[in-house]
Amino acid sequence: MASHPSEPKWIALGHPSYVWRFGQDRRLSLIRAYATLEGRWILDIGCGIGTYVRKFRQFSDHVMGVDIDEERVAEGAQTLPGLAVAAAEDLPFPDSSFDVVVLNEVIEHVRDDAQTITDAVRVLRPGGRLIMYAPNRLYFFETHGIYLGSRYIFRLIPFINWLPDVIRDRFCPHVRAYTRHDIWRLFANQPARIIYHGYVFPGFDNIVARRPRLGQAIRAICYALESTPWQVFGLSHFVVAERLAK
Repeated sequence: MASHPSEPKWIALGHPSYVWRFGQDRRLSLIRAYATLEGRWILDIGCGIGTYVRKFRQFSDHVMGVDIDEERVAEGAQTLPGLAVAAAEDLPFPDSSFDVVVLNEVIEHVRDDAQTITDAVRVLRPGGRLIMYAPNRLYFFETHGIYLGSRYIFRLIPFINWLPDVIRDRFCPHVRAYTRHDIWRLFANQPARIIYHGYVFPGFDNIVARRPRLGQAIRAICYALESTPWQVFGLSHFVVAERLAK
């Protein structure tokens, strides 16, 4: 991922979850549907201030979180154990340390996404699960903002991700978005197999807060689409991979 010369840190690294709302609850439920959390060793890569780490600790005492942002880790560590500063590509853990590894909207921000997957698989125990949410190239909006020349604009921009790479990358040099092929290529030649690959729509929490009936209706329609071929237009890929036995 290229970085923009005037790029503030928060644009490059994104915003990990700060407030727990319906959308986070739904993602946690999906994680629990594919990975047992009770009593397991869990690693949250790109943990930010530890919002998901805190929730995971309701199921296990063995939860770690890493993030490259020292300020966010320091803030989270004031109330949470197990947080550390580390790059996703070079995790400070021995091989086969964890039963569950989570990358929640992180892979698009890392320096090297292929190496990030390699190291995430490395620290998984045989049979362990890697859970990943990643931006979908077919979603109607780019949610990370765009650049117009040197000017950064943070708003929902339609159809940017549908443009050819050479054009899309001029607007979004700060963040990746993935096709289905891109996702599977990340796991090619890894000692892991993808056991589920689907798509999820947003939580629409802001819409529900402002206009509850409209927001609930949009949720109902979009979540129904997740069980149809139209799911490919969801906000994010939802990927579950399992570490193979040695």
